[in-house]
Amino acid sequence: MDKKILLLLFFICISLHLAAIVSAQLQVGFYNTKARCPRAETIVRDTVRSRFLKDRSITAALLRMYFHDCFVRGCDASILIDSKNTKNKKSEKDAGANGSVRGYELIDQIKSRLEAMCSMTVSCADIIALATRDAVALAGGPSYNIPTGRRDGLVSDPSQVNLPGPSSNVQQAFQSFRSKGITINEMVALLGGHTVGITHCSLFQGDRLSRADGSMDPKLFSSLRKTCASRGDPSVFLDQNTSFIVDNSFYKQLRLKKGILKVDQLLASDKSTAGIVANFASNPRAFQQAFANALIKLGNTQVLVGKSGEIRKDCRAFNPPSPPPPKVSIPPPPKILKSPPPPPPPKVSVSTPPPPPPKVSFSPPPPPLTKVSVSPSPPPPKVSVSTTPPPPPKVSFSPPPPPSPPKVSVSPTSPPPPTNLLSSPPPSPPPPVFTSPLLPEA
Repeated sequence: MDKKILLLLFFICISLHLAAIVSAQLQVGFYNTKARCPRAETIVRDTVRSRFLKDRSITAALLRMYFHDCFVRGCDASILIDSKNTKNKKSEKDAGANGSVRGYELIDQIKSRLEAMCSMTVSCADIIALATRDAVALAGGPSYNIPTGRRDGLVSDPSQVNLPGPSSNVQQAFQSFRSKGITINEMVALLGGHTVGITHCSLFQGDRLSRADGSMDPKLFSSLRKTCASRGDPSVFLDQNTSFIVDNSFYKQLRLKKGILKVDQLLASDKSTAGIVANFASNPRAFQQAFANALIKLGNTQVLVGKSGEIRKDCRAFNPPSPPPPKVSIPPPPKILKSPPPPPPPKVSVSTPPPPPPKVSFSPPPPPLTKVSVSPSPPPPKVSVSTTPPPPPKVSFSPPPPPSPPKVSVSPTSPPPPTNLLSSPPPSPPPPVFTSPLLPEA
């Protein structure tokens, strides 16, 4: 597939996605709350009805204004700005295609009444959409609800006005509609708005009346040539049958080769649109439903919502820039007098440090004591003490023998104390046994 076609399809998908997001932010009855403007749609409807009763052509004027506004930068009321109210003194009203747009004074009248009721609340873009809806219904067209909540744009540049012209063929016209996310069926329905309104000879004379090529009904061809031969730039009805009624008569006229504009008549012969024209011509309800749906979808094109754009107080001029907030002069803080710094502390004279203490020489420590091995002392000799003392030695005296000495009983000696093998002194010797000298010898 050609890269250009793929790129075009990509942008169409993006446009449809953005349109869906915006549509979700718009809502039917947006102003029907106490916090906004609950009588807004009633005021619009009553004002349009008063004008319609005096001038039935106002339906065609509002349809043209609605289409030309939404097709350039979206439905943002940029077509309402007067040239004198722009920086470069130019606006969309100066573009050639918008020279025949009218109905501005009706929008001003509606806006004035809304401002008296609820100032700076209802956008000029919503006024155009609501007024067009009410005018279509008053002219016999479908009654439909249209979402509101649009905001007004901040740009109106005539160089951006690029509308499909009356001399376009079907494919050229569809290329312009497709860039706005409009399908071929919706394009044929929107062009059905030509069922009301007029056009000027300068817009079709070269294409349709230069020669009789069989594409126009002969009687109509002759009649239009006479009309357009008059001085100036005469106007003719686009629908030669029911010129002030929104119905399917326009499509019936196309099938009879009575289309005035070249692009209109080609709808009946181009293979991509001929079947749609035939359906609308034979089924008025199908046209009414398709026309309402196409107008609603067109009204969702590139709209500003939320905090984008603005709500104009005057539909013909951008709001003046908000004045900057007043500068609040804050006095400088009072100067704090600093007390002088405290005097430095008196210098303390530090005496010279005392001399170091004399060095004390230490003699080296004595060598470690050698271990002395102490051999255990031999056990004391065992003294056997008999229980019976030996008989004393016999002593012979010359004097008479003394009496026998008394018997001395010696108790057995106690066992020796335990011997300390290391440092205890040797045991004391056993006590001596005294023998009385008076004892005789044995």
